[in-house]
Amino acid sequence: MAADEKAQAKGEQVEGKVKKVVGGVVGNESLKAQGHAEESQGDLRAAKEKVKDAVRPK
Repeated sequence: MAADEKAQAKGEQVEGKVKKVVGGVVGNESLKAQGHAEESQGDLRAAKEKVKDAVRPK
């Protein structure tokens, strides 16, 4: 499950970055903002997984 969450986080980060760049290139502020939000959501999901890994006993 953790690997699945990590992959989803990376996917959100990449998708958000693409939308942010495309929105900036074409001048679409809405798409740019949506990309920023998705990238941030991916960052938060990745941070959550890092915390879970740190707390999980080895």
